[in-house]
Amino acid sequence: MPQLLVDGVLVALAYFLAFWLRFEDAVPTRYEHLLDDTIFWVVPVTLVVLAAFGLYQRLWRFVGQRDYEAVVKGVIVATLVVVGAIALLHPVIAPTTQRIPFPVHHPPHHPTIGYKNVAGPASAVTLPGSVIALFFLLMLVLLLGARFIVHLMSEGRMRSFRAELGARDVLIVGGGDGGRLVVRELARNPQLRMRPVGFIDDDPRKQGIKDEHGLKVLGTTASEDLARILDEIEPDEVVIAIPSAPGTLRARVVTACRERGIPVRTTPTVFELLKDGSGQLQVTRQLRAVRVEDMLGREPVRMELERVGAYLANEVVLVTGAGGSIGGELCRQIARVNPRRLVLVDHAEDNLFEILRELEEDRHVRTAVAVLADCKEEERMREVLGQYRPTVVFHAAAYKHVAMMELNPVEAIRNNALATRLVARIAGEVGVGTFVLVSTDKAVNPATVMGASKALAEWAVEAAAVRHPGTRYATVRFGNVLGSSGSVVEIFRRQIAAGGPVTVTDERMTRYFMTIPESVQLIIRAGSLGRSEAASPPPGRDPRTREDSPPATGEVYVLEMGDPIRIIDLASTMIRLSGFEPERDIAISIVGARPGEKLHEDLFNPYEHPQPTPAQRILRAHREPLDPAWVEQTFADINLLVLEGDSAGLAEHVSKLSASRLAAETSAADARWAT
Repeated sequence: MPQLLVDGVLVALAYFLAFWLRFEDAVPTRYEHLLDDTIFWVVPVTLVVLAAFGLYQRLWRFVGQRDYEAVVKGVIVATLVVVGAIALLHPVIAPTTQRIPFPVHHPPHHPTIGYKNVAGPASAVTLPGSVIALFFLLMLVLLLGARFIVHLMSEGRMRSFRAELGARDVLIVGGGDGGRLVVRELARNPQLRMRPVGFIDDDPRKQGIKDEHGLKVLGTTASEDLARILDEIEPDEVVIAIPSAPGTLRARVVTACRERGIPVRTTPTVFELLKDGSGQLQVTRQLRAVRVEDMLGREPVRMELERVGAYLANEVVLVTGAGGSIGGELCRQIARVNPRRLVLVDHAEDNLFEILRELEEDRHVRTAVAVLADCKEEERMREVLGQYRPTVVFHAAAYKHVAMMELNPVEAIRNNALATRLVARIAGEVGVGTFVLVSTDKAVNPATVMGASKALAEWAVEAAAVRHPGTRYATVRFGNVLGSSGSVVEIFRRQIAAGGPVTVTDERMTRYFMTIPESVQLIIRAGSLGRSEAASPPPGRDPRTREDSPPATGEVYVLEMGDPIRIIDLASTMIRLSGFEPERDIAISIVGARPGEKLHEDLFNPYEHPQPTPAQRILRAHREPLDPAWVEQTFADINLLVLEGDSAGLAEHVSKLSASRLAAETSAADARWAT
């Protein structure tokens, strides 16, 4: 309202000055009548036109180039409307005056002629072109000038006004702490040319409320509300300032903005936002584009690394597969808690070199040592573990590509199953405190050689836990890791970059997804969970997870991963995030399932029952312990097939083995709990 009143005064002043300047302070009577008769409606009509151009949707302190353009357009249209209205509605017949001479009687020797004004014939009054031009120019200067001066005064940065003229309007999703951090940082950095214009927030208590900068919460992220705000404000960019925003919210915002050609960026996690090498806030530098990883169908898992990884500080920690996606991130995170020694083990020379170089040169880690070794070689692994005597071992070395392992079953079993059994046994023999296996949901009711090899690895770790009670063994099981080498996301990115098509196995196929940081947090947290921490189920949970259930040996931990994501939806999302439309710009091709490929993955076997743990959103897969003697015999049989190189026989054997164990365990568990 104050801005509207000020504009009303300025419009009236411009209209009056247009007459005053044109006639040099000697306005003829008929134009005085015109001015008096029209000014009372010229001002409100002009304000209505200006309002139609959105001039009163934001405070003047935040005006920018878009607002100045709107003022120019509004003034042009308002001038035309006023002139047209006067011509059509105000052919006011104003009286004219004429000077009539008449004789003045004076003494005879001084004859004179006098003049007097008398009413003449009436005539229509028209607005002079010069008055129109002056009205337009004065109104333009006054309205633009008022906004510009208020903006500069409120910002307190007279020297930066040139940069401010080209600023981009930014709409901020999130009116909480994250949003206010973004606003404050943008105010401190005018060189970024980013001007916040308002907030969107789903909290009903914040609707219509202004912050200390005068920015208003304009509405919610509900689809209709979001579309209305984007169409009215027309921001140049949208920033999602809710670090914990669920994937559904991010997807909704990205989709709405994508339809309007508006780029979207997001703040990282609060920890990443505030924690920098210098300890300073780096919000503007860390704003980034929205990634597909941000749109998981659940809240992201976040843990305080310094707390959950405290057991690694000042200890010797060994990571196998250190050059891989998961192993490399494990090394990066472990290095942050300052282990006494970080031993990186991998048989791939290039990968090992790169992770060591990154740790030493980029992260200034001085405790890392690279060991070139193959986990399948018993003598070498016994030498490595005996030399460094690690307190904690994270076993991330594994072959993971399903199709490749289906073609090479002998190597899959040798590397994923036999090597895991070997390293787990040596770890127990040399007195390792904790051994953590990185597993996968494909080990659940496996339908492929790769899945069976990881199921065997889980059995080996469970058996080792019984034979070596001095070492704590744990397995971490999770779904597909977004962004890891060879993941579906990486494949889709390459296909999109090549122009398509993006290949999807089946329209119905779903998978559980997690990010690399989430997977590593889960692995590190699992290493800190002790057997004594196994919790009893809360009321209402499956009664088979009763309080007197003994804690399992070689525990398996699983992340609560929310709902699975349809692969075809993931493909469509990635195509849109790349700036294209599915089917119109990039085709999606349904290619059919490969041998052994399941449409849906599970996180628990039928004979496993989820139990809560002290760690938020981490479950324990409770099951009856395996007989270590049976596991040893099973591995002896498998080892013979591997030594013989019988690929077909090995693949058939492990498939039957998994199926028979599933049937036996399920039947036994149901009978046991029934009694």
